[in-house]
Amino acid sequence: MDTLHLGTCSWKYESWEGLVYEKGSSQRYLAQYAKIYNTVEVDRWFWSLGKQSYGLPDPQDVRAYDQDTPESFRFTIKCPNTLTLPFAYQSKTEANPWFLDAEVFYRFIETLEPIIPKIGLLMFQFGYLNRTMFREQSEFFDSLDRFFTLLPDSLPYALEIRNPAWMDASYFPFLEERQIGPVLLSGYWMDDLDAQLQQSGTHLHSPFCVRLHGEDRKEMEKESGGRWDRILENHDQELLTIAPKIVQLAQEGKVIYINVNNHYEGSAPLTIKKLLNYLQEADT
Repeated sequence: MDTLHLGTCSWKYESWEGLVYEKGSSQRYLAQYAKIYNTVEVDRWFWSLGKQSYGLPDPQDVRAYDQDTPESFRFTIKCPNTLTLPFAYQSKTEANPWFLDAEVFYRFIETLEPIIPKIGLLMFQFGYLNRTMFREQSEFFDSLDRFFTLLPDSLPYALEIRNPAWMDASYFPFLEERQIGPVLLSGYWMDDLDAQLQQSGTHLHSPFCVRLHGEDRKEMEKESGGRWDRILENHDQELLTIAPKIVQLAQEGKVIYINVNNHYEGSAPLTIKKLLNYLQEADT
């Protein structure tokens, strides 16, 4: 299943020493991480929208990411929320002037030049879009359509929404027609992953992403005490349910990124270890 990529959401966790990192090693975390996993989700550039401007990646960081990873490594990158927040910084009424602004996207991509060959997905994450933002789903789709027609065809895109009602019969064909992969999210009040996979039917454009995120971030952080080295909340049933479907899609040639968050079960590396076992069982 060469088309299946398993990795974590971010990687800078001291409590992963012994699980992912060698204790006392002077090597940077990402370089050690890349010896075990072949992909990672980058979210540090997502929180970019400011009151009067927006931030872009530090070129020095981008160069370091390139140096720390082999050519076969793949980054799934959350694009800046400057592009995906309809309202201005900390506002519920003032429009964000850079919402779905193609010029901002091109400036963002320019800063990523060293790692562009290693980009597996560029993910656009939207929150819960209600009628104060868009009167109806079609208005949102029209905005997306205008935006994506301005972007380069050579890059892989994916879309995450957090409106279960909007992930309807029209959603997956809309993405497929525009060669955009869906981000299937476990958590944030979305339908379970099995239902999302069924809803996609034959319109699942790849590459796409499965994000094992979890429901209650604050409660998980409280329970973990900031240590992400043990399972705190078991999601074996969901993992067992989706494993055969993931195997089937991978065998069909779909390129799949599975991004696991610590907040899903308490330790992303341990969740990946379990999921790998379930995938191997489903593949036999």
